[in-house]
Amino acid sequence: MATMLIETESTPNPATLKFLPGQAVMEAGTRDFANPEEAEASPLASALFSLGDVEGVFYGRDFISVTIGEGADWRQAKPNVLGILHDHFAAHAPLFNPGSADGIHVDEEDFGDDPADAEIVDQIKDLIETRIRPAVANDGGDIVYRGFRAGTVYLAMHGACAGCPSSTATLKQGIEQLLKHYVPEVTEVRAA
Repeated sequence: MATMLIETESTPNPATLKFLPGQAVMEAGTRDFANPEEAEASPLASALFSLGDVEGVFYGRDFISVTIGEGADWRQAKPNVLGILHDHFAAHAPLFNPGSADGIHVDEEDFGDDPADAEIVDQIKDLIETRIRPAVANDGGDIVYRGFRAGTVYLAMHGACAGCPSSTATLKQGIEQLLKHYVPEVTEVRAA
């Protein structure tokens, strides 16, 4: 039997590590689990929360980000997380419970953009998909468009990005500057 190697990467959020099992995690979309109740839809997320120190689990296309709570130490938590991930992927276990629609991540409603802004919104969404989301995924998270109103772009951050100390800086210095550069109608970016 081949040995499975799960790579680990740090993220800008010191409480979050990114685990790469070397195979697809989610075929499409992403899924964020913020507590053990939400994790009940996924045997893997439930097992990770059962460790006690885990405060968040995020599934990306080819990675899983795990966030531990304040006072927890990755030197102690990492071997346990790796063990659960290894057992799950080695057994080819399902990511979600059978018959559960919870495997499908449905984004929260957008704000309902003004149809007059359709061209601007298309430009913003294209930049998010091609430039911003791939970079944020490298850091173990995801960013989702929520709306555009009166020059302000509203974005939701998930995974490692949600509780990251540098997420505000990422929004303001990185994403806001990029969007303002390419879309002059953008005056501000805010977390939704």
